[in-house]
Amino acid sequence: MQTEVKEKTPYAVVAAVQLPGVSDIEFEASLAELRDLAKTLGFKVTRTFTQKRSAFDSAAYLGLGKREEIRCFVNEPEVADSDAGHVEVVLVDHEISPSQARNLEKEVGCEVMDRTMVILDIFHRNARSRAARAQVEIARLEYMAPRLREMAKLAGPQGRQRSGTGGRGGGESHTELDKRKIRDRIAELQQEIAAMDVERKTQRSRRQERHGLANVALVGYTNAGKSTLMRALTGSEVLVEDKLFATLDTTVRALLPESVPRVLVTDTVGFIRNLPHALVASFKSTLEEALDAALLLNVIDASDPGFERQLEVTDEVLEEIGAEAVPRIRVFNKIDRVGDAAAQVEREAMLRAKYPDCIVMSARRNDDVTILHKAIVAFFQQDLVEAELFLPWSAQRLRGEIFSICEVLEERADGEGVFLRVRGEREAVKGLSEQLSQTS
Repeated sequence: MQTEVKEKTPYAVVAAVQLPGVSDIEFEASLAELRDLAKTLGFKVTRTFTQKRSAFDSAAYLGLGKREEIRCFVNEPEVADSDAGHVEVVLVDHEISPSQARNLEKEVGCEVMDRTMVILDIFHRNARSRAARAQVEIARLEYMAPRLREMAKLAGPQGRQRSGTGGRGGGESHTELDKRKIRDRIAELQQEIAAMDVERKTQRSRRQERHGLANVALVGYTNAGKSTLMRALTGSEVLVEDKLFATLDTTVRALLPESVPRVLVTDTVGFIRNLPHALVASFKSTLEEALDAALLLNVIDASDPGFERQLEVTDEVLEEIGAEAVPRIRVFNKIDRVGDAAAQVEREAMLRAKYPDCIVMSARRNDDVTILHKAIVAFFQQDLVEAELFLPWSAQRLRGEIFSICEVLEERADGEGVFLRVRGEREAVKGLSEQLSQTS
């Protein structure tokens, strides 16, 4: 009889230095985020090690005493030999150099991953579309490029200069060759992404010309409930997981019930505190979905005591990609997770007082979703115009197009055709009028 082997959950510890300019609230929020990132990678964080310093230790990030404390914990028999697993990695809540990582690994006795590498690893695992995979590869290459010289020094003679033809001449070092290969690969990937961007923009333009679509984009902090809200607004089976960066690919679905104009809802990749700049740049084409939107739904976790930090991060990233001027509605989601009923009422009152135009809701409550749906439709209908169109009996083929583009308010017929009083976008109504005038 074959015995089933249960896979052990890998253990990890988190380590961080609190610098003088970082408040306790900011520091704890960043640590909580890193623990959530570790969960997304499948690690169970068993302990967090912190220390206050005026600067990072140049040799190994943490001070000598803290490194020794981690080494003792990692090598404790009751931890290393437990049935649950042993500490496999130290997760550092900053970006550190290869030499710092290597020295820290040697001293504590296990692998070290900095915050940037953790995020890159998550992105690499979760990217599904061709565009997302290309963007992830660029981010990983850009992360590695500036580290090659230092890694070559650590590697010793292997990283030294390679001779030219016949053993003479300057030649190129392994590092220079690797950097050149990275530059060439990044350029190749950027060309692929540019071609995909042109294709996506062409497809969006055709959809808008054909259907007169309006676009709303969900933006905000990762794990704020954007995917759950997307499912509630569109009835789509999008991925919903309690993990940071559960999905990286942009999802587009129609708002249901459909309205006039027909609205497309886009779910974008979530933001996160201290997201490396290289990643923001690499994912710019994904985030640019927000630039194409006429309205942004800024989704915030109302149950997070540090929700203001989510607003700050979102505002910063939107400004960085040039989307700060796009109209937005602040949507405070997950209000049902704020304690008991009294606590929820208190939190909602506070949010409405501070942000008068916000919507406080739970994506799991149908009545709340209906309120948000009406707010979205009202935004897109505020600039609609009314007009009367005459549809001759000989041009009834256009009837379906009129009903798909406009809201028909009144209809009356005579011997020559049908008079339709419609409401729709100015350009769409104008285009229909011109089409109908040519059929008369």
